Amino acid sequence: MIPGTKKPPRTEAPLIGITPDTGRSPSRAAGNGGKLLIVLQQRYARAIQEAGGVPLILPISSSSTLLRQMADRLDGILVSGGNFDIHPRLYGEEATNKLGEIKEERTQFELGLISLALERDLPLLGVCGGAQAINVALGGSLYQDIASQLPEAGQHQQGKLKEIGGHKITVHDGTKLKLIVKQEKLEVNTTHHQAVKKLGRGLIVNATAEDGVIEGIESTRHFFVLGVQWHPEFLTERDVLQRKIFASLISACKRVND
Repeated sequence: MIPGTKKPPRTEAPLIGITPDTGRSPSRAAGNGGKLLIVLQQRYARAIQEAGGVPLILPISSSSTLLRQMADRLDGILVSGGNFDIHPRLYGEEATNKLGEIKEERTQFELGLISLALERDLPLLGVCGGAQAINVALGGSLYQDIASQLPEAGQHQQGKLKEIGGHKITVHDGTKLKLIVKQEKLEVNTTHHQAVKKLGRGLIVNATAEDGVIEGIESTRHFFVLGVQWHPEFLTERDVLQRKIFASLISACKRVND
């Protein structure tokens, strides 16, 4: 601190750790794969900030000590989505030929962080693949590919509609999600080819698509553990109900710290 200056007052805004994705920087050198990066779409951080939280992008690590230190300091966790799959061996299945890209380091990091959050009852929000990770962390399983395993299902990979929403879901009565949005129907955007199959321990379904595919889950054993299969961070500027999802995370963090 600069001599003569006062220490800034402690903010009451909750500190929310956001899990990032991995990638590589472009490289001009032939044969060089570029430098390893952690990346995060700005929309996640903006949604947290606009809801009244302080977003913090977390470093992906295999260190159990570092994970515990993160959990010690964070008020809540947002597990972001990503264009990759969780390896099915983590839920006791063999991989099919429809399995997408695997990011082992990120998956292990997120599962470890989720487990710590669950142990400490830290408020936890999972978006798209983050919802799937919560389910797997609690012993649940996934459909490895909706199109091949649920051929009667509708189209859930609607990336071109990510900014506006692609299909409707039904929000179930008696759930935390229903208390948050106070609506039976929501227009959501989905860009996933996997979905929750068997529910993890203590989880219930809070939303389903018109074809029956699970679109949301939540824990009955924790203060605030919510997973949504769509991408509310893309819809916050046009839909107040999507903003309420992030606001509910911030509110839960404040109530835990009171």
